[in-house]
Amino acid sequence: MRNLLDFLAKYYHWLIFLLLEVVSFVLLFQFNHYQNSVWLTTANTVVGHIDAWERNLLDYMALGDANRQLTQRNLFLEQNNAALMRQIQELTHDSTRTELLQAQRLQDVDLMPAEVVTNSVLRKNNWMTVSAGSLDGVEPEMGVVCGTGIVGIILAVSDHFSIVTPLLNGNSSVSCRLRGSSYIGFLRWDGRSPLYCILDDIPRHARFKVGDIVETSGHGSTFPAGLFVGRVSAIENSDDGLSYRLRVHLGMDFSRMQRVCIVRQKFQQELRNLEAKADSLNNEEQ
Repeated sequence: MRNLLDFLAKYYHWLIFLLLEVVSFVLLFQFNHYQNSVWLTTANTVVGHIDAWERNLLDYMALGDANRQLTQRNLFLEQNNAALMRQIQELTHDSTRTELLQAQRLQDVDLMPAEVVTNSVLRKNNWMTVSAGSLDGVEPEMGVVCGTGIVGIILAVSDHFSIVTPLLNGNSSVSCRLRGSSYIGFLRWDGRSPLYCILDDIPRHARFKVGDIVETSGHGSTFPAGLFVGRVSAIENSDDGLSYRLRVHLGMDFSRMQRVCIVRQKFQQELRNLEAKADSLNNEEQ
């Protein structure tokens, strides 16, 4: 209390000055029409700008929900597009047994949206964390894709998050093929540009050219066949000269990736259990 009294005693003249200024401004704007109109106009302008800033801030804060809704709508459209493409193929030509099995497999694909939490592109072995975990139904070895290509494979999961081994990892290896052909190779990253990967083991008798599309082969239970990966940008010889090595321009930009989808196939776990059983039987025979 004494400090307050000391403060008032020390600065009372400034307080009286401010009080008189306030009273004078009130009298000026209240009893003078011109000054009153200027005050109201200025005050309305300032309040309008503040309201606009507030609306912009609220709209910006709502972008996360809007983006999530757009992601879900895009997934819905992608699934509908795949269904329409299957119907067009069935109507335009006679489907073989292989094509019917492939169409049935695509029907069992479920896409789970997730946000990228952490991501790196400059290391030799890059990692990615996404906001979906075991409580969302995510399991190790599930594939991860985005709207422009494949991203990687789930390595480990917790309740709410998952670690992804992206294509930009020296340990990543994904079976791919040239679209429209049966030439299969393994897509790996050479640790150089985050925009390119290398497709190895393409046989010498294969026929292809720069610009051809590279897609998933469907081998294994991670990715269904036919998912876009990228385009051939350069053709080189392998180190031993027995096969081709293709430089592939990836369809996705990892440095700008914010949202992905996790591929969950209906019979994925059943296929893995069967493959594991076959491996154990082979080991016993050896």
